[in-house]
Amino acid sequence: MNFSHPKMKVLIVEDEPKIAQVLVDFLSLEGFDSQVLHDGLNAVETINQGNVDFVILDLMLPHKDGLSICKEVRQFSNIPLLMLTARVEEIDRLIGLEIGADDYVCKPFSAREVVARVKTILRRIETPPLTNEDEIAYKHLLINIQRFKCNVSSVEVDLTPVEFRLLHTMLKRPGVVHSRDSLMQVCYVDDRVVSSRTIDSHIKNLRSKLTVNNTQGNLLHSIYGVGYKVE
Repeated sequence: MNFSHPKMKVLIVEDEPKIAQVLVDFLSLEGFDSQVLHDGLNAVETINQGNVDFVILDLMLPHKDGLSICKEVRQFSNIPLLMLTARVEEIDRLIGLEIGADDYVCKPFSAREVVARVKTILRRIETPPLTNEDEIAYKHLLINIQRFKCNVSSVEVDLTPVEFRLLHTMLKRPGVVHSRDSLMQVCYVDDRVVSSRTIDSHIKNLRSKLTVNNTQGNLLHSIYGVGYKVE
């Protein structure tokens, strides 16, 4: 992916001006244009206008918090979204991922790390895992790897990059049990330490999306103490 031509537009929703400016500066060095909002009041409206390619969203914001914003945005858009949080408690990070955030970074952080995460998420969307087939069909599911599309009973369902990678991995080998560790490697290719509960949260969210408009039962099954499989 060429991030600098045309320039991709990043919306930074961050109430600390110094942090926001550092992110603007580092993103600019990598060819991104940035827009900054210092509170959450108009964030959803700004994203809904369609002039943004990526969102960096702080968890704690004046007027409207990041989780509420993320939840509202996911009602109408699958735009890539990276959450920033000063809360190190695992439950806050899991809630953020469950409602549709693609990734998170804990404060204090390196601006270079944030930019690297942005580029990684965009690469996942632009170049999904390669396969010999453009599409995988299984029962009532159909995924198009190159177009990053998922259909459930002929109805398109929006998946986050992590959810798409999880589903793609399991659909390639129906009936095979995938351990949480192997699924974590699929989801996060930057060798970070991720709790197995994070994978459980992604699976829960993916399962919920796949059961919408589906009358043929749940395809994602958990194997106690082992992992997950598509049945």
